[in-house]
Amino acid sequence: MGQKPKVIILGSGPNRIGQGVEFDYACVHCVLSLKEEGYETIMVNCNPETVSTDYDTSDKLFFEPIVFEDVLNIIQSENPIGVVVQFGGQTPLKLSVPLQNAGVNILGTSPESIDIAEDRERFRDLIINLRLKQPESGIAKSKEEAISITEKIGYPVLVRPSYVLGGRAMKLVYDTAELLEYIEEAVLVTEDKPLLIDRFLENAIELDVDAVSDGEDTLIGAVMEHIEEAGIHSGDSATCIPPYSLDDDLIIKVKEQTRKLAKALNVKGLMNVQYAVKDGEIYIIEVNPRASRTVPFVSKSIGYPLAKIASKVLIGKKLKDIVSEIFEIKEKHPASDFWDKSVKRYSIKEVVFPWNRFPEVDPLLGPEMKSTGEVMGIDEDFGLAFWKAQAGAGNILPEKGNVFISVADKDKPKILEIAKKLKDLGFNIFATKGTYKFLKENNIESTLVNKLSEERPNIVDKIKNGEVHLIINTPSGKRERSDAYFIRRAAVEHKVPYFTTVRGAYACVEAIKSYKEKGINVISLQEVKI
Repeated sequence: MGQKPKVIILGSGPNRIGQGVEFDYACVHCVLSLKEEGYETIMVNCNPETVSTDYDTSDKLFFEPIVFEDVLNIIQSENPIGVVVQFGGQTPLKLSVPLQNAGVNILGTSPESIDIAEDRERFRDLIINLRLKQPESGIAKSKEEAISITEKIGYPVLVRPSYVLGGRAMKLVYDTAELLEYIEEAVLVTEDKPLLIDRFLENAIELDVDAVSDGEDTLIGAVMEHIEEAGIHSGDSATCIPPYSLDDDLIIKVKEQTRKLAKALNVKGLMNVQYAVKDGEIYIIEVNPRASRTVPFVSKSIGYPLAKIASKVLIGKKLKDIVSEIFEIKEKHPASDFWDKSVKRYSIKEVVFPWNRFPEVDPLLGPEMKSTGEVMGIDEDFGLAFWKAQAGAGNILPEKGNVFISVADKDKPKILEIAKKLKDLGFNIFATKGTYKFLKENNIESTLVNKLSEERPNIVDKIKNGEVHLIINTPSGKRERSDAYFIRRAAVEHKVPYFTTVRGAYACVEAIKSYKEKGINVISLQEVKI
């Protein structure tokens, strides 16, 4: 009997904020899939807390750091037919070009395509050639260039260093003073380390798409709608499958654009595309030609492991053949996708934050990822799925009591419907002067409460005394260490559910309404396979 062909799979390295076991899930499914196909699997990873480093997962395990020199030594020792870099997140993906330059065969999407997706200027050229849309952007290689680009694009802008995961050092900037403060305190802007600047699409809806492509056909695993507005990091936003507020025509366009991008980049394996939808227009935020952190969530939602399907593509199998095997029918075509209108069910991912461990950190969502875990709620009703997801994350939504509402001026018109629904559900509303006055002008009764700077008892006293059962508090633009900060910290310390976006508050109200009307039921994962 001949020796099995060897494949090396690179893991994601140690856990850190912005990167967790989601990538390990993909690596393990890759190992299992390649074993099924008759390959000897060699895992390279250095995290003792993962399944991929268990002694019985792969045929061989190298417990080594995911750095070029160590990985190359292992490759030279084992002589595999190829190396898989797309399941471990950004860490192994960065090694694709140096490994190929060293003569290593990278399985799946080529390092050239990976570089096009990662390099801002090359990717922008691709988007223009495909006649797709992208938010205005620029690349600054000096402080002066950053100011010039930002003034041309217009504030607010999202700024971040290139080649980062988890939105590390990313910031939403509202004026030149804040931009200069960011450059001087957070990042060094040079020719080798440019600053990426994007126009921030306010009040846009963000979408994520996970797909598998073989270079010809592309299978859409799911289109996910973020519950929080664009500007909240995708790893920190609650996410819904299927989209709950967008029409079918727009979803079809998103799928078409995903297929167009997959073909242009010649993607072989997994890919993730992030979109923003504003005023009916679809903007591409970024394309990641690798497994994303949403792959386990999508796989659990649709009942089929995307990473397993992608692994078979890496070794040369065609999607149409893989899909036929999965569904055991020959006429099923990859273009038909997994999720269609016949599936009457919502899956909602909610994230878990470590706020209790960091007592000084402001629990405000933004473009830099802060979550360390995630949970999932499933139900035929959107509200109940969201309620289950919140309960799983440790946020038990109240059925009655007092809601504190304090929102930025730009959010006041949007909060009216939410306030009316809360009153209809039997809640009392607490509000500080600005919001109280606005609600009164619109015939919504509320109770005036004092700010921290006013006489006691103030709003924080009421939270500490257990008089507040739900908080809706949106930031007023610049991140301020003022009343809002202390309100959010008091909410965390006293386990009061709170929402810092209007869309999050809307989902919360829908969840409370559904729970009060229908109660909760339990569905097993075995029942949810499509």
